[in-house]
Amino acid sequence: MTTTRRAHDVADLGLADAGAKRIAWAAREMPVLAGIRRRFAQERPLAGLRIGACLHVTAETANLMLALRDGGADVALCASNPLSTQDDVAASLVAHEGISVFARKGEDRDTYYGHINAVLATKPQVTMDDGADLVTELHTKRRELLPEVVGGTEETTTGVNRLRAMAAEGVLSYPIVAVNDAMTKHLFDNRYGTGQSAVDGVIRATNLLIAGKTAAIGGYGWVGRGIASRLRGFGAITLVCEVDPLRALEAAMDGFEVTTVADAVSRADLFVTATGNVNVLGKEALDRAKDGAILANAGHFNDEIDLRYLASLATSTRELRPFVAEYQLRDGRAIVVLAEGRLVNLSAAEGHPPAVMDMSFADQALSVEHLRAHARELEHRVYPVPQELDEEIARQKLAAMGMRIDTLTDEQRTYARSWKAGT
Repeated sequence: MTTTRRAHDVADLGLADAGAKRIAWAAREMPVLAGIRRRFAQERPLAGLRIGACLHVTAETANLMLALRDGGADVALCASNPLSTQDDVAASLVAHEGISVFARKGEDRDTYYGHINAVLATKPQVTMDDGADLVTELHTKRRELLPEVVGGTEETTTGVNRLRAMAAEGVLSYPIVAVNDAMTKHLFDNRYGTGQSAVDGVIRATNLLIAGKTAAIGGYGWVGRGIASRLRGFGAITLVCEVDPLRALEAAMDGFEVTTVADAVSRADLFVTATGNVNVLGKEALDRAKDGAILANAGHFNDEIDLRYLASLATSTRELRPFVAEYQLRDGRAIVVLAEGRLVNLSAAEGHPPAVMDMSFADQALSVEHLRAHARELEHRVYPVPQELDEEIARQKLAAMGMRIDTLTDEQRTYARSWKAGT
């Protein structure tokens, strides 16, 4: 389909046909979102709503944008990471679907924030964020636009943490739905999606044989759990580093060796960070890193590896393969960093498989619909995805997989609510 071309900044509109094929291929694995899109097209619950989205510009995200568009929304999209854009997808959304997209793979920092401001220039009424950069820019530099905004959604753990900090300080200016905290998001997207795609990114970038290597994971949240599981499945000797004693104990009970970052990095052939925090691989760790170690990050921002300190140790750097940079250090060691320390799954590979993003983006779509209906009733804080929406998405996903579950009988419901049954 050919539509009126909207304002945009993409790498090459000539890639649009290839992007359309990629979007259609992803749609085959996204039946829940497809059902929402069909309903949205009939009911138009988002008619006239301006949405500003700062998300990874992938084929899966494209299907979310199409569902919102078919629901009546006017959507503008920019990238939430300088390396995560699929240029053919961005081109297809502009050329074939009439959606404003501002995203180029490999864009520099100035271009990245220029694209965020291009989305903000559309005066969004709802924001969709993946890391809270859009919300932060809006609250710090574009405050004149805040009266237009009724609500927003946030996709990542890092972003939700930032937004909760804003709410605690009393500076958050509208309600946000924490899509990341939906059970159908973090239990599946974070664990199975990132677990698979982060390892995929490492393998695509390096062609590394995982079996027999010593691999370490920084963080045992849902993302870390998934990566650790997949690396062990590939045959890696897998170590886990944590600061939370309960998560560390869980990792130990799951059969992983739990140790400190300083110890792990001295032994690991591969170290993947997954914490959302800063300098997980900092000065002490980089001073002890094994010669030839490969460092990768699966957290949202490129803050988990202290690249500035690593550069200060280096006599030279060189690109060995796309997304593979070797730092030759003064003491003779060589350290390899993947994807500039950015999200390895989206920079060096394609990100999460569409089957898992089907649920996450169903959460996004239904959360926007919920905000359209209820935002004026909500306080300026971070809210969970309503449980009934979460459960409905899970129910629809099971049905799409051809699986069935039981329901409680009246007797069982009565028993579950009773305290009189005794032994």
